[in-house]
Amino acid sequence: MKTWKILPFAFLTFLVSCSPSTKIEKTWTDPSFTSGNVAFHKVLVIGQLGDESSRRIAEDKMVASFKTVTGVQSYSYLQAADTARSSVEERLKKDNFDGVVIMHLSAVDKSTSYVPGTTYGGWYGHGYGYGGMYGSAGYYQENKTYYLETNLYSLTENKLLWSGTTSSLNPSKLDKTLDDVITALRDQMISQGLIKP
Repeated sequence: MKTWKILPFAFLTFLVSCSPSTKIEKTWTDPSFTSGNVAFHKVLVIGQLGDESSRRIAEDKMVASFKTVTGVQSYSYLQAADTARSSVEERLKKDNFDGVVIMHLSAVDKSTSYVPGTTYGGWYGHGYGYGGMYGSAGYYQENKTYYLETNLYSLTENKLLWSGTTSSLNPSKLDKTLDDVITALRDQMISQGLIKP
């Protein structure tokens, strides 16, 4: 069998495996915002991702991604008794926070796609020739797309300043997916002048 006959399949597999599975779907910015007129110095980071372990991982990663902003994980700042928003905001302002970042899972979409089979091989031999075809059958697979919404609130202006939604297709590892989500969000915020590089 000649190797060049299977190269197109191998290249297609490479492209699919390298295609980005996390991307920014949409963003919203307060109409009154202009780049450079808001500079966050200290923000509280809240990850609402279902279980405590995922929350801590998300908050740690988000805080670690900030270079010019001081981030504080909510699990190290908020207490179980902190249920009244007004008192929490008052304490945040007293502790010199000027922003709050909240990340939460907004939706999970399920879909089904068909993965076509592969065929490779060819005719070879001498005289009359004989051939062989090899490959695998096509199949259906279930896809899951996870949508994370991240909101940036300004405590000084007392309003939602920015919101962004990311989608992640068939994430396999929480750590890697969160890294991709946070990188995409951070790049977007920098490009819009919400935070400094």
